[in-house]
Amino acid sequence: MTKISVALCTYNGEKFIHQQIDSILNQTLEVDEIVVCDDCSTDKTHQILSDYQKQFPGIFRIYINEKNLRSVKNFEKAITLCTGDIIFLSDQDDVWENNKVEVFNTFFILNKQTDVLCSNGYLIDDNNNKLEKYTVWDVPQILKQNRNSINYFKVFCTAGNFATGAAMAIRKSFVEKVLPFPLIDGLHHDEWIAIISSEKNRFDFINDKLFSYRIHSEQQVGGISYPKDEKSKEKMIQKFDVNREPKSFRDYKIKFRTFNDKEKKFKEYLQNTPNTTIERLLDYIRTEHILLKRKIKSEKPLLSFIFKFLYR
Repeated sequence: MTKISVALCTYNGEKFIHQQIDSILNQTLEVDEIVVCDDCSTDKTHQILSDYQKQFPGIFRIYINEKNLRSVKNFEKAITLCTGDIIFLSDQDDVWENNKVEVFNTFFILNKQTDVLCSNGYLIDDNNNKLEKYTVWDVPQILKQNRNSINYFKVFCTAGNFATGAAMAIRKSFVEKVLPFPLIDGLHHDEWIAIISSEKNRFDFINDKLFSYRIHSEQQVGGISYPKDEKSKEKMIQKFDVNREPKSFRDYKIKFRTFNDKEKKFKEYLQNTPNTTIERLLDYIRTEHILLKRKIKSEKPLLSFIFKFLYR
């Protein structure tokens, strides 16, 4: 029997946390434990969690941080404390569809090669109204309309991330492969998990919409939505389709900026913290960047000259 854990991180979440916890407790396949790591909340979050623990003492394990860890290291702590075979990552302000755990668990059972799985989801506002927008979780389906398969690793390394924590579950057996999470500016724990698992061909994505992600002003991270129009869809394809040829100066500039930003952040991290995994990823990104430079130099010499000065 598969044991199911939820790694739930909280910080001043009194406004929405009831809805999220209730949606986790009301799954068609029950979870076995909810491990909560609270990051020094100053509102009523502690009391709300205490009430749930009293009502469900066999499910809730609550840890109050002595100092503020912030999102990346708080999730690292929560994941480490989970004991289940499958660990779901959970924000404090979303809402799960009641069959989310069951769908994920079935997929994991049928696909032994998958260690990290993400799904599509809805967007909601403060009042639980669904928002009609494209999201980063629509990217895989949009790309698959043009090709049969996606090189997830190349996308995550050289284009961007659509595997967010709210959409993610990971096998406990794979956790040691992704910990500890490196503290790199702009690189969140979910993107790190996606990169490592896709490099090993252990990542997959399903298009079922199994949660609602809340858009509001108090989020620590965001920026996952696009207007639902053809112009935005084209921008998404141009950004995430790593096999598509750039068409404009802007397209080339986005690619160059993405490569340069990641190279810079990884190099800065390695100056202070030796890490063979980061070194390997940096080599991969550098190689892809060199190939792009050669292509532009051959086909767009003027652009090549301009980029030498823009991205030294």
